[in-house]
Amino acid sequence: MRVLIPDLPEFRDIKIPGIEPAYYRADHLPDGDFVGVVAWGLPRALRSRVLARPGLKWVLTLTAGIDGWPDVLPPGTALYNAHELHDAAVAQHAAATLLAAGRGLIRFAQARHWERRTAESRPLWTLKGRQVVVWGYGHIGRELDRLLAPFGAHLTGLRSHSTPQEIGAALKEADDLVLLLPLTGATRQIVDHDVLQQLKPGAWLYNLGRGELVDPAALLAALDSNHLGGAVLDVTDPEPLPDGDPLWGRPNVLITPHIASTTDDMSQRAADYAAGVLAQLARGEEPQNKVELGKGY
Repeated sequence: MRVLIPDLPEFRDIKIPGIEPAYYRADHLPDGDFVGVVAWGLPRALRSRVLARPGLKWVLTLTAGIDGWPDVLPPGTALYNAHELHDAAVAQHAAATLLAAGRGLIRFAQARHWERRTAESRPLWTLKGRQVVVWGYGHIGRELDRLLAPFGAHLTGLRSHSTPQEIGAALKEADDLVLLLPLTGATRQIVDHDVLQQLKPGAWLYNLGRGELVDPAALLAALDSNHLGGAVLDVTDPEPLPDGDPLWGRPNVLITPHIASTTDDMSQRAADYAAGVLAQLARGEEPQNKVELGKGY
């Protein structure tokens, strides 16, 4: 079967009987048809051209989230993801930022020497007894739960089947709201003014899902009014965040450049993971990482 594969050295080393590779780059899409695509650094403009080709049967996205794929896939096209590549790194990134917020590391790192006394007057806390709500509680959320347990945090997970009453009750008690949602039509700007106002005053928001999960204007308003204690944003809307954006430079906002899942060996691990899935498909087996479309997050 002919498969679109990223034109990278680690992926060119993949040799699997029954798989005919066709290599793509951000500026090049091979001619001809193909039955599947390994999506890794696939620009959205190129994505639309890929989906327009006849004969496409499946997509393997090497991301933990599903990045809007369900909204654009042709009917009958299977979708596979790769959460195993990212579980540990994203969960550890979330845990690190939860600890950094509590111990004031974000504001202390940004304060000049003569401003430190003022910074020290603001509250500090530990995770013991902290109410942490994870919205999008899946593989990464379960790993984060495991990491936070020794610190005494209480974690509540919300999923697509959580009722509005359950969501509202969790938000009301949350000290920290961690977003690990995929981006879909149902989750775009799911965190809006009304959701933020349900949080208790002083709660922190951590977005490690996708920037479009949060209404930017509502986020700024909640920070300006001090309703939010602060925010940690590995993803933003827009992304990257432009110079001069009002989110920059705040002592209670930490912005990281979409690196929560990044590790030095990521490309090799991604290629190895793709090879495993491709081998299963070539043998006619159904990989376990199939996304059940329409069942929520």
